[in-house]
Amino acid sequence: MFELEEKKLLYLLFLVPLLVGIFLFNWFWKTKKRKQLADNHLFEHLAPEVSTFKNVVKFSLFIGALIFIIIALVNPKIGTKVEDVKRQGIDIVFAIDVSKSMLAEDVAPNRLEKTKQIVNQIINQLGSDRIGIVGYAGSAYPVLPITTDYSVAKMYLQNMNTSMVSSQGTALNDAITLSSKYFDDPQTSKLIILLSDGEDHGEGAEEASDEAKEKGIKIITIGVGTTNGGPIPLRKNGVIDGYKKDKQGETVITKLQPELLENIAKKTNGGYIYGGNTKEVLEKLKNAMDNIEKTEFETQKIAEYQSQYQWFLALGFMLLFLDIFMLDKITHWVSKLNLFK
Repeated sequence: MFELEEKKLLYLLFLVPLLVGIFLFNWFWKTKKRKQLADNHLFEHLAPEVSTFKNVVKFSLFIGALIFIIIALVNPKIGTKVEDVKRQGIDIVFAIDVSKSMLAEDVAPNRLEKTKQIVNQIINQLGSDRIGIVGYAGSAYPVLPITTDYSVAKMYLQNMNTSMVSSQGTALNDAITLSSKYFDDPQTSKLIILLSDGEDHGEGAEEASDEAKEKGIKIITIGVGTTNGGPIPLRKNGVIDGYKKDKQGETVITKLQPELLENIAKKTNGGYIYGGNTKEVLEKLKNAMDNIEKTEFETQKIAEYQSQYQWFLALGFMLLFLDIFMLDKITHWVSKLNLFK
């Protein structure tokens, strides 16, 4: 088994034909100019120490050194053994509130960005669990299906914003219902991590929680925001242009409402966590997840690779060393050997 760690660096090999072309052009140009000055016999008398052969050898050593150093940078690896690895984990769906109230800045930088930070840190501490993402406001929207590709999940997470769901409000029931549909394997342990400020403009959140419990799904809720609350900024070209107002012209103050979030979590034997301190959230969530039975996923064959760059690097520096210390002049004892006659 063989793999290249930095394949894109192979493009550096295009330097080789470019340098060879420059060398040949220069060599033919010098040969032409030399013939204009004198014939070969006379030139050997005028410059007896000049060796054309040495120039070719030195250039060849340099090109060889360059090739080996580029290959070393690519870091070729050879698989030494293959192991069967059993993955254990749980299926997790992150249900993320993207309603306008999540733009409130009662937590820095705002509730939505704080939510992203929390989810990002949760993903960082996961092992072989599978994850999916749902966004919701007035309705729920599938963002990412169940996957083990955490880097893709983080990319989708960072792109989430309050404009991705057209209908505004906070429909927790839709979020729970859609998240429940993500779980495709009845045998796996299932967890919904629902992040919100708890403002619910829909109905049926507790009923949706009961249905989730019947399917064996736990829900852990994380409240983001403060009970004192804050206004919802309206931005224009990235600058605050005012704050959201109600029909009476009063500035809307949105507050964290943990009661509903606590009830949802309690119905599924999950738990509620206040999201004010990310470190505390991670600790409490880890303790909660440790008590969830892990499911054995499919067995994967994992190849163990060892880097081989050091051999190519050593060869490259050896050729470079020879190139540097090889003189351009004719080596007299070699010329006396008369190798080509």
